[in-house]
Amino acid sequence: MTAKSDEGKAPPRISPATLLTGFAVLIACQLAGETLVSVGRLVAPSFVFPGPVAGMLLLLAFLGWRRRLHAGLDATATGLIGILSLLFVPSAVGIVQYGGLILEWGPPLLLALVVSTLLTLLVTVGTYLALARLSNGAKQ
Repeated sequence: MTAKSDEGKAPPRISPATLLTGFAVLIACQLAGETLVSVGRLVAPSFVFPGPVAGMLLLLAFLGWRRRLHAGLDATATGLIGILSLLFVPSAVGIVQYGGLILEWGPPLLLALVVSTLLTLLVTVGTYLALARLSNGAKQ
């Protein structure tokens, strides 16, 4: 018996209410993250953490707790990924608007970016190798 491919099949139809539910979950997580960070700033004014990242961590915890992905959340996230390039338009406008500043500070920033990326890769590989040695030693 041969397995049939899912290519060419239309995705299942999702109702607008299901899409709105998925979008509401995304917005609620971002709002909760922003609120959590704002409360953190009230308690400790030097607390610096991006609210959307806190919301994403809350979403990750929520998904881990549910152990399954809601169809609306899946469809909404897939739709947002499809138009993700539109979200970069403001960045491109900023690059054009501040071109002179970027030319002035670009080379040092590029150097810092390359060095930090290489250091991150080296630390990641070193950590992986150390953990691989530890896990192989534990198996013996």
